Amino acid sequence: MEKYFIYIITFLYSIGGLVTFAGFFPTMGDLWKGKPSANINTYIIWGLTTFITSLYAIFVVKDLVFSLVINLQLAACIIVLILRLRLKIKTKKASNLSR
Repeated sequence: MEKYFIYIITFLYSIGGLVTFAGFFPTMGDLWKGKPSANINTYIIWGLTTFITSLYAIFVVKDLVFSLVINLQLAACIIVLILRLRLKIKTKKASNLSR
C-alpha cells in the first residue's frame, strides 16, 4: 500500500513540475512580444537559487524526478532571463537610434 502511495505522490509531483514549467509560458510570451513583464533581478536570484537546488538534487538527493522537475524550472528561469535581457538590449538600441 505504501509503495502505491509513493508512486502516486511521485506522479503528482512530476505533473506539478510540468504545470509549474507551463506557468512560465505567459511571461515568455509577453517578453517575446516585447512586453517587459519580468524583473531581471528577480530572475537572476531565482535562477541562481534554482541552480543551487539543481546541484543539490543531482549530487546530494540523487533523485531523477526531483532533478528533472527542478531543471525544468531552471530552464524556464534561464529562458525568461534571456528573453528579458534581449528585450532590454533591443529597447536600449532603439532609444539610442531615436536620439
